[in-house]
Amino acid sequence: MAQHKSSMKRIRSTETRHKRNTAQESAMKTIIKKVRTEKDKVKAVAVLKEATSTLDKLALKRVIHPNKASNQKSKLTKVVNALK
Repeated sequence: MAQHKSSMKRIRSTETRHKRNTAQESAMKTIIKKVRTEKDKVKAVAVLKEATSTLDKLALKRVIHPNKASNQKSKLTKVVNALK
């Protein structure tokens, strides 16, 4: 167990960040699934816009790598463009 004050604070803050990041990653996966399962193109475009915004925010906060956000946006855009 940690003995120093700074070590104990690091443990607390790491746990807090871990919980926040896990929740945000879960939300990201949910919105990606929502885009992929949408069958109506008009609705899919609206959900894609929301997903793009979410991915950009997560990349800005460094929850995910910016390149991962870019790759996800590209893949989702291809899925939506393939809809009729």
